[in-house]
Amino acid sequence: MKIKSAHFDTSAPDLKSCPPSALPEFAFIGRSNVGKSSLINLLAERRELAKVSVTPGKTKLINFFTMNDTWSLVDLPGYGYASVGQQRRDEFNQAVSDYLQKRKNIFCVFVLIDSRLTPQPIDLQFVRWLASVSVPFVLVFTKTDKQSMLRSEAGARLFRAILIEGGVEVPEIFFSSSKTKAGRSDILGFIGSTLAKNNRK
Repeated sequence: MKIKSAHFDTSAPDLKSCPPSALPEFAFIGRSNVGKSSLINLLAERRELAKVSVTPGKTKLINFFTMNDTWSLVDLPGYGYASVGQQRRDEFNQAVSDYLQKRKNIFCVFVLIDSRLTPQPIDLQFVRWLASVSVPFVLVFTKTDKQSMLRSEAGARLFRAILIEGGVEVPEIFFSSSKTKAGRSDILGFIGSTLAKNNRK
C-alpha cells in the first residue's frame, strides 16, 4: 500500500464525541513512550502528523487521521503512566475502553510493545483484555534498532508463549523501527490486505 494522502481530522475526549464512523478504522495503542507517534509518522511518511513528545503519556485524546481518503488511523491514549491526575487518567482510560468495545468499524488494533523489555504485566493484561472482548488485534514490537533482531524475536516468542499458556489466540506479529523504517511495508501491506478482504465480502 502506498500512502498518497494523510491528514488530521479531529480529536475526541470520549466515544460520544468521536466523528461518524464512515471509514474502516485501524487503531494504534501501547504503553506510554513505546514509540507510537513515531510509528504513525513513519507509516504516513509525514514527520509531524502525530506529535512526538519526550513526556510519556502526552496523548490524552482519541485522534483521528484519514489515510488515502479510504481508511482512518486512530491514535489512542497510551495505557499505563500518564502525566495527569488519577481522575483524568481514569477518564481517558474509560474513553479508550468505550471506543474499543463499542465502536462498530474497528478493523484491527495494533498493540505496540517495546521490543527491548521482558514481557510486562501491563502489556499482557491489556492484550488479554482485548482478546476477552473479541477485538481484532495484532502486536507490533517497536524500537528494534536498539538491539539485535535475534533479541527482539526472542522477546516476541516469549510474549507469544505467555499468551498461549493463558489461552489467548496468538495474533500476527510485526517488528518495527522508526529509525530504520523496518516494518513499514509489512504493516501497510497487512492493512491493505485487510481492506481488500473486507471489500470482497
